[in-house]
Amino acid sequence: MEIIKLREEFIKLGQALKAANLVSSGVEAKDVILEGMVKVNGEKEYQRGKKLRAGDIVSFNGEEIKIEE
Repeated sequence: MEIIKLREEFIKLGQALKAANLVSSGVEAKDVILEGMVKVNGEKEYQRGKKLRAGDIVSFNGEEIKIEE
């Protein structure tokens, strides 16, 4: 599981996918999110700008990202 430490109050979903190197670009992040391939806390998420906060878990392509303060 990849851990992303927050530098601010939140990180956007697309940015988190890029920060964890699960996608190579913002365009790729947008595409996989719109295709319903990304889950946040077990629920499919379709908003690239979804604000992730400490404790959130992102799942994509068999990988997980945990957001921490």
